[in-house]
Amino acid sequence: MTEVQIGLAAALEQFSPRESIRLAALAEQHGFSGQMAADHFQPWVPQQGEASFVWSVLASLAENTTGDLGPGVTCPSFRLHPSMVAQAAATLEATYPGRTWLGIGSGEALNEHIIGGYWPEAPERVRRMFEALEVIRKLFTGKDVKHSGEFFKLHTTRLWTLPDEPPPIYIASAGPYTSRKTGELADGLITPGASIEKLAGILDNFGTGARKAGKDPDSMPKLLQVHLSWAEDDETAWANALDQWPNGGMKFPKADIRSPFDFAQMAKLVRREDFEGRMVVSSDPDVHRAALQKYVDAGFNRIYIHNVGRNQDQFIETFGRDVLPKLTA
Repeated sequence: MTEVQIGLAAALEQFSPRESIRLAALAEQHGFSGQMAADHFQPWVPQQGEASFVWSVLASLAENTTGDLGPGVTCPSFRLHPSMVAQAAATLEATYPGRTWLGIGSGEALNEHIIGGYWPEAPERVRRMFEALEVIRKLFTGKDVKHSGEFFKLHTTRLWTLPDEPPPIYIASAGPYTSRKTGELADGLITPGASIEKLAGILDNFGTGARKAGKDPDSMPKLLQVHLSWAEDDETAWANALDQWPNGGMKFPKADIRSPFDFAQMAKLVRREDFEGRMVVSSDPDVHRAALQKYVDAGFNRIYIHNVGRNQDQFIETFGRDVLPKLTA
């Protein structure tokens, strides 16, 4: 398997920093390559129980592994000003050259409303993200820059700590407009697992945008984050999904919900059938292998897996033995 990397999605909403670091090192020993670390200020539901600062954890993950890594994803336009995201990403890449990437998204109220400002609707959040991208790109040049845009101001300044080459910037996209602009403006795509039909549309729009900018979409990184539930028996896999990741069965946009406790109330309505087509829940490694193979065949060249249960050691060992070696590019 030379063209496809299978990494681990570090669920910082579920596991403490030290546990996340231990699991990352264990995953690498079992054939996983790379880490996508969640940037959350709060967990989705209270029982997940954690929400550590992603940039601190990324540095420790990098020190204890050898693969690629980045935030999946950070929002550079509310809680953190884009200049701060640029500084964090530049410092991480300067420390671990050639290994890091910057994943950005338009944000969710769960993490971003905490600063108390007005929470805009999706089109404005997307505009903020693309303007933040412009600010970050300017700072990555290392030159003195200033910026006065629709949402952000930057007085004349520069980044003083820079890597030899800036980290690539990947954008989280799921809709037609955003995925097209991502192809045009970013270095790669990040998207969550969905139906093959929906993903094909995202990749098609991404390719359209990339070609418009004179880029070859086939050579660009296309990252997929896959949530799944594996356990040694089906009942445990379902119990883990319903308790630890009920948001996986919520068939509605979640970006405007502000509290883990609100998510917990909504989770009471989630049933097994709500996960259909959204997340694979099974004790059979081959069922998971077949689902992951479909994503590879669709054109994703980097997949980061999150097993939603707390049975991480068994999952890493089982997938390292029975799933990863059988995936073919």
